[in-house]
Parts: sequence; C-alpha cells; structure tokens
Amino acid sequence: MSSVAVATCAGDDVDPDSGPLLDALASEGLEGELCVWDDPAVDWSRFDLVVVRSTWDYAPRRAEFLAWARSVARIANPYRVLEYSSDKHYLADLAARGHATVPSLFCDVGASPAFPSGDFVVKPCVGAGSLDAERYRFDEHERAAAHVARLHAIGRDALIQPYVASVDEVGERALVFVDGSFSHAMTKAAMLNVASLDRNALFRREQMSVATGEPDAVAFASNVLEDGGFGGLLYGRVDVVRLDGRWAVMELELVEPSLFLTYRPEAATTLARAVARRVA
Repeated sequence: MSSVAVATCAGDDVDPDSGPLLDALASEGLEGELCVWDDPAVDWSRFDLVVVRSTWDYAPRRAEFLAWARSVARIANPYRVLEYSSDKHYLADLAARGHATVPSLFCDVGASPAFPSGDFVVKPCVGAGSLDAERYRFDEHERAAAHVARLHAIGRDALIQPYVASVDEVGERALVFVDGSFSHAMTKAAMLNVASLDRNALFRREQMSVATGEPDAVAFASNVLEDGGFGGLLYGRVDVVRLDGRWAVMELELVEPSLFLTYRPEAATTLARAVARRVA
C-alpha cells in the first residue's frame, strides 16, 4: 500500500480538513498519516508522497520551511511553487504579466513606508491568513508606520494595499482548484474589521460561506494559474475581489490554503484520487 504524509503544524485539531482528507485517502487504498512538518522524528523518505497542507506556522520561519521542503524528494505542491507563492512579492510578478491585482506597495526591511490616501491594510509579505495584518484609516499613518517598523524589526518585509471596499459588501471569493480543475468556491467575509485578538477559529469559520463561482471569476483565476505554469497542480486557491468593476487577485494560495473540504466533502475524494494518480 502506498503511503502519503499529510504535512501539518503542531497543535490539536489544527485543520478540520485533515480528517476528511485522511478518510478519502483510505478509501482510495492509500495509507495517509498526519505529520508535523518540523518534527525531527519523522522520516519523510518512507512516504511515496508528502502533501503540504496545514503548515500554518511557517511564516516567521520561511527559510527553515523551504529548506525542509527542498529536502523532501516527492512533495506536492512542488518546491518551486512553495517558494514562489510563500512570499507575496509574487503580486508584482502577476501584475507585470498583465493580470489585475490589488495595488501593492512593498516596503522591504530598511525602506520607509508610503501609504495610500484612503483606508489601507498593512500585512507581512510572508504571512498566513490575517495574522499580523491590520486595517488602518486614512489618517492613521503613524500607527501604520509603527506596524511596519515592528515587522522590519523581526526581519519581515511589509505589504501595503488599499482597503478594498467590496470586501465589506460581497467579501472575497476563494476559488479552489484540484488537479488543475475548478472544484468549488467560498465567500470570505471581512476579517480585518475586528481586533486581531477576536479573530479566533470560531470567528474565522463564521466568516466563511459556500458560494457559486461566477464564470468570469473562475475564468480569470484559471488564466492566472495557467499563465504562471500552475495549471496542473495538485491543489491551489485563488482569492479574488471586485475592484474597479473587474476581478483582481488578492492572494495566490499555492502553499497551505484551506480547501474547505468540510463544506464540500466530494472535493476530498477528488483530491485523494489526484494524490493516488501521483503515487501510482
């Protein structure tokens, strides 16, 4: 029987998707095992494939995470994708390729920040979810600059973006792709309108709802993936928002995105079958 490691981070019940995925792998005749990515006791070479899933603590240790990923012989998504998508500087690359993105100002360590004229967001270039991300009013430049300084002090580049008003009205659309094909969509309601301490697991889950992926949004996201050479990945998620009357990329999630399998159980089967094809 082929064996598959599902890479996660330390903690209890970290990811609600883990159970459905392990069950689906078993149904496909695969032996799945949940393993913590930075656990030195794990022998990664004994697995036929390592599937990166909820490695959500990697952001402050990206170099360590990438060194681990590079050391794994068979990993999905592949190393080059993990390296590219784990740093939001990729937004500049997408924009240069002609894709609509949320306008992004990168303030790397040592640089001085500049802020948009309206409400805006400061977040780390390497981050997970809304951790270390905050929304600021147009007149809160001093507070925002202190946020940037805190990120710089621990060696993290900052990303500054205008706050997209449509997030308050219709939310972000999270478009999930499995094995290169569109699977399902979710709506993420606004996350940054409450204090960071209030963004607990229950709050985050309450902000999620099943959506119908608009055909133009799906086509846009598919084109972004194909153009970047990411069309045939085991999994991926493109988070898009409405901006100036069109869809724009908020984030390209190819490392450890939630795939919301508990909302669409058949997607777990689709993912497990895609894993099975990769270890056949």
